[in-house]
Amino acid sequence: MAVSDQPSVRNRHRSALWFPALLVGLALLDLRTDLLLLVDHFTVTSLLFTVRYHLLAVVVLLASASLWRRYQ
Repeated sequence: MAVSDQPSVRNRHRSALWFPALLVGLALLDLRTDLLLLVDHFTVTSLLFTVRYHLLAVVVLLASASLWRRYQ
């Protein structure tokens, strides 16, 4: 296979644009109940609980802007 036949790195990143969208969607799905509780009755305790027990989902949401820039 010649070098010109291989897809460029930029094209591979564009084809993986679904990946950050999937991560954000799964993070929001994980936080669904806690976000509804926060909207209904916001307290600092419930916010801290959400961050503490769903840390991965919160980190994914905070890093989502960086992911979008990386995969565009």
